[in-house]
Amino acid sequence: MASLAPSRPRLGATTPRARVPRSVRHLGPNWYASVMGTSVVGTAGAALPVTVPGLRTACTAVWALSLAMLLTLLTARAAHWHRHRDQARAHLLDPAVAPFYGCLAMALLAVGGGTLTLGGEWLGAPASVALGAVLLTAGTAVGLAAAVAVPYLMVVRHRIERASPVWLLPVVAPMVSAALGPLLLPHLPGGQARQTLLLGCHAMFGVSLLATLVMLPLVFGRLVLDGPLPLALTPTLFLVLGPLGQSTTAANAFADSAAGVLPDAYAHGFAAFAVLYGVPVMGFALLWLALAGAMVVRARRAGMGFAMTWWAFTFPVGTCVTGAEGLARHTGLAAFRWLAIVLYAFLAAAWLVAAVRTVRGLVSGALLAGPVRAAGVPAPATARTR
Repeated sequence: MASLAPSRPRLGATTPRARVPRSVRHLGPNWYASVMGTSVVGTAGAALPVTVPGLRTACTAVWALSLAMLLTLLTARAAHWHRHRDQARAHLLDPAVAPFYGCLAMALLAVGGGTLTLGGEWLGAPASVALGAVLLTAGTAVGLAAAVAVPYLMVVRHRIERASPVWLLPVVAPMVSAALGPLLLPHLPGGQARQTLLLGCHAMFGVSLLATLVMLPLVFGRLVLDGPLPLALTPTLFLVLGPLGQSTTAANAFADSAAGVLPDAYAHGFAAFAVLYGVPVMGFALLWLALAGAMVVRARRAGMGFAMTWWAFTFPVGTCVTGAEGLARHTGLAAFRWLAIVLYAFLAAAWLVAAVRTVRGLVSGALLAGPVRAAGVPAPATARTR
């Protein structure tokens, strides 16, 4: 899928019988969602509060797959910008595609976090720390840039008719940095360096949370006023889970890391905040999961087919898994342990379905095909001209 615009409903849908050329021309930034979804299966699985023989090895293998996917996509997207610069610029001016540049940042961050938590077993500690630091730094830089650039384009260049859940993608990227940044603390010298990193992550927590609070009412208002999303876009409702689960994960990461880095009063404050913030937010996440799930069931019964939007069932749910894992650590409640296990089972199933259908679409070439329009119908305008 090169875009998620409702006026182009066939983008990203697989058509196994079609004979279409394989080209990177229509390879959009939304493809990084597959990297995010694959990586979180590994990192969330490794942190599950259960003991399963071979689970960590399997999770490490999934992380390695996500690293290979990231390198492949970075190469393909570089070729896209080199060979099809006109299309790449059109993506930036398309309000349905531009927000997916947040996926580039989150793909770098997700794989970087997995490198620090799982990569050491296969790469060795020095290599995993170096690679993880590079990926987290690059992902943070791209995420902060996207959090500013994409809303700027939405205001001054894009012509937008309705709010979309994909608007959350660029603003949630700093929250992923906030949640994963503390993984680097043990590798920094004590004192100012660690304090700066931890409080910097807390600042990015605020950036993303406040931006989400601005965007989310617009998304829900669109649903109430205009009705359900088009069928192909319905899975994007799961994107709302991303900032909810990731902010809970970040709050728990701060509580895990603050002791010995910040004064005791602040460390205790972070520990309390992890529970006082995380529990109600996780409650709202479950409410939204039920609402979004009901909408997806409705859309499926109405004929919703596979599209790349199905990857929205993976990473956002994975953030809720890691959020529940953190709450299980800090509350000691079995309810959160079981919640993490149940959500992870859903995550693994969703990832398997999305991965198989994506491979099938790649083999047929349908997922790399351009949008299909009726003869004589021009491409829809996506940018302001004033």
